[in-house]
Amino acid sequence: MISKTAGGGCTLIDVRRRLKGTLLRLATLGSALGVAVAPHLSAAASDPVPSDAVSGAPPANEGFFPLSQVHRGLIGTAWTVFTGDKPEPMQVEILGVLRGARGPGHDMILAQLHGTKPEYTGVVAGMSGSPVYIGNKLLGSLSYRIGQFSKDPIAGITPIEQMLEVRDLPIDAARTVETARDTKAAVDADGMTFQAMETPTVMSGFRPEAIKLWQEKMAGTGLEMVAAGGSGSSLSSAALSSAEGVDGHISETAVKSIVPGSAISAQLIRGDLEIAATCTVTYVDPKQLLACGHPILQTGPVSMPMTTTDVVATLASPLNAFKIVNTGETVGTFTQDRDAAIRGILGEKAHMIPVHVAVRGPEGTRKLNFEVLDLPSLTPQALMVSIYNALLQTNESTSDTSYHITGSIDLNGYPPSPLDLWAPGGGGTPAPLVAALLTGESFTKLYSNGTRQGTVHSIDLKVEEIPRNLQVDLESARVISGDIVHAGDSIVVEATLRPWQQPARNVRIPVRIPDRLQSGNVRVLVSDAGTLDRTMDQPRLIPRPADLETALAQARRMHPADQVYVSLLTPETQANMEGQTLTGLPLSMANALEPLHAAQDVAMNGESAVEGGHAPAGGVLAGFQILSLHIEGGGGLD
Repeated sequence: MISKTAGGGCTLIDVRRRLKGTLLRLATLGSALGVAVAPHLSAAASDPVPSDAVSGAPPANEGFFPLSQVHRGLIGTAWTVFTGDKPEPMQVEILGVLRGARGPGHDMILAQLHGTKPEYTGVVAGMSGSPVYIGNKLLGSLSYRIGQFSKDPIAGITPIEQMLEVRDLPIDAARTVETARDTKAAVDADGMTFQAMETPTVMSGFRPEAIKLWQEKMAGTGLEMVAAGGSGSSLSSAALSSAEGVDGHISETAVKSIVPGSAISAQLIRGDLEIAATCTVTYVDPKQLLACGHPILQTGPVSMPMTTTDVVATLASPLNAFKIVNTGETVGTFTQDRDAAIRGILGEKAHMIPVHVAVRGPEGTRKLNFEVLDLPSLTPQALMVSIYNALLQTNESTSDTSYHITGSIDLNGYPPSPLDLWAPGGGGTPAPLVAALLTGESFTKLYSNGTRQGTVHSIDLKVEEIPRNLQVDLESARVISGDIVHAGDSIVVEATLRPWQQPARNVRIPVRIPDRLQSGNVRVLVSDAGTLDRTMDQPRLIPRPADLETALAQARRMHPADQVYVSLLTPETQANMEGQTLTGLPLSMANALEPLHAAQDVAMNGESAVEGGHAPAGGVLAGFQILSLHIEGGGGLD
């Protein structure tokens, strides 16, 4: 039985632990001096005793420790940053190798961390990529952890042999679009559940509502965990205000500061807003580095600015320990996001999409300039969350505030695609979120189009913040000039509109009856913009993805939502092709288009929507009415 001494001194266990720690220090010192160590000292040094004896800097690149020689009982050293920017050592006890734990032919090395700090914090999000050495040879990187609430700091190591496969990918490989995968898939071994250490995401300049939206959009990707932190970027709003964005200045001094064990960040957004994912550097050579030991999204080729990172503090938590960081200076670009590692090229400049947002409200105009990464699996979500956040940053907003968004999306090789979107307040979904969703949807139709080949040059948005609910309902409509007319006559349609919590008002719209119409009945559509757009672009029986030219044409002919429209639904053929609507087609042309219609290249309808006129609705109109006219033969009075 072991007990404390009468004076409240150390137990026998404490004495044994201190003795082994001393022996380990002697063994380490002897190794450094090139002095042979007695066998009993070597055995003691191999014992997994917590020790912070190793100091200095991570070893120089003296080769790699083969996976084939890994066995239980090996003692190594891992390096990571707990505070500041200097890596610190911690002892690693190898427990064994889990064959195929990361997939067929992809093994995982199981290890336990020892030392004052890792035993206190446990396995920390942001620690992934921390290099592990056996002697001076690199074994791999700490990359996986066991579930949550684990009492012992046990981690999975990605072997360096598998990470080097990412290093050896061609640096100038052509960029291809890949789909993001779920990077949080669990690895089961002997009843234990392993998963990749989360990549803590710093969101600087974002409000809680925007952070929550980001977490919802990123669920299951490993980027949903948002850690405290900030931006140390030197990029100014002025530098980002041009359509070309920033020149991506690379700091040579910062590049030289990167060593194995350094914290490193990948910027998804930079500028007045920032989103950055942080992990640890495993391997560095003069041209490139490897980090994380697992993917961020496993999207393959990427282009994300790579920055230095200062760890402000490491938060210990049995549920979710993570590093609190500030991002720093740009040192290169992450170019590969693969299963075993992410790769960065030192000194290379990243390609980003410049975004300029100007929000004009009662208190004046505020501007935001930032850049977002160019990656189909992330860019639409990142843009949408950023716009949502931009609309929240005001003291004047209320639940009734409405938004009018204009501007353009500029694709290289095409004229800018215009935007004219409205988000009225007072609805079930907050107007800032509606505005962000509508903008994101318009952008995605162009950006994610399968036929797009060029890049996005820039996105320019002008937002008018209107301090009232702009919802307007169409209560009724009627033809006040009589419902019996002749071809060539002009009629007047009166629509009764009711703005939100305001008296109803009448709007009169003159419409001319086309000369070509024969006697018979014609329907009149009095409607909002959405109803008219759907009427003029009938859905196809077999939907087919539109090419980029068609998508751009469709975007240009969308009707503004703050108008009331009157259209004649004439008994003539209407065709939709390549984003254009052809109305009132003669029979000969309709017959000529029939083969294309049969092949689903053209959508055809037996009734044409001919726009007759429109008038301001005083807000965002909703609703439609159908009226009837009878056209008599013979000339009219007009």
